[in-house]
Amino acid sequence: MTARGENAVRRRLRYRENCELEIELSWFALTDVGRRRETNQDSYLTVPPVFAVADGMGGHSAGEIASAAVVRRLAELGGSNSVSEGDIDGVLSDAVDDIELDAGETELGAGTTVTGVIIGTDAEEPTWKVFNIGDSRVYQYFKGALSQITVDHSVVQHLIDTGAITAEEAEVHPHANVITRAVGFNEAPVPDYTSLALIPGQRILICSDGLTKELTDIGIQHFLATERTAEQAARKLVQQALDNAGRDNVTVVVIDVHAVGDVIDTGSVEAAGLTAEDYAT
Repeated sequence: MTARGENAVRRRLRYRENCELEIELSWFALTDVGRRRETNQDSYLTVPPVFAVADGMGGHSAGEIASAAVVRRLAELGGSNSVSEGDIDGVLSDAVDDIELDAGETELGAGTTVTGVIIGTDAEEPTWKVFNIGDSRVYQYFKGALSQITVDHSVVQHLIDTGAITAEEAEVHPHANVITRAVGFNEAPVPDYTSLALIPGQRILICSDGLTKELTDIGIQHFLATERTAEQAARKLVQQALDNAGRDNVTVVVIDVHAVGDVIDTGSVEAAGLTAEDYAT
């Protein structure tokens, strides 16, 4: 397990260079080896403007090497005033080379999922740029509704998309853990990108499948709705995954958006028409 960055409460960030627009965020990341695994092959990054989770796979320590390589490369973009899709593509390509070098020859190969968000600066209004390879996920919780932003790159997701199986059948499918894209295995990484408005009152969840194996979307929504802070939500989600079975490593990053733009100048949440309770509901 590799962790880059630190947790933060009400951190103010400039949207982009030479811009007066500011964003106020809190975030909390947490990982656990789970109940049945001997090693933790997940890694995570919380270095604005980049937040990410990587779930490694491969024999012995290969998965841990792969996820660490991705997080290490993504950390190179931390502190940047502007991060583009091309920047993400570039560091992930470098990570593939690192994985091949660091992992060496392994029977199962070495690779990792990666998913996360960057604070995009291409648009006039603040935007999350969501990226994804594999079956780790990004969710948005906003105004009482949970939305899965990423689409899994997996065998069962393809079967769902083609109507071959239902979502319920996917839960117990024998190929439920087989992914169709990864970073590593000597292949070029191909992320999907999605733009998402960055708005006050929003809660973002980035997680490995160790969480989604144990909690349904209804369960995830419940804990994101009822826990008041990013830290409380992250801790509750991980603990619930462990209590339910904890069959895999579980990693979460929870990000709360407190204020954006002119709201930040007042130093008051209420200026945006929001109260503290709105952040947790």
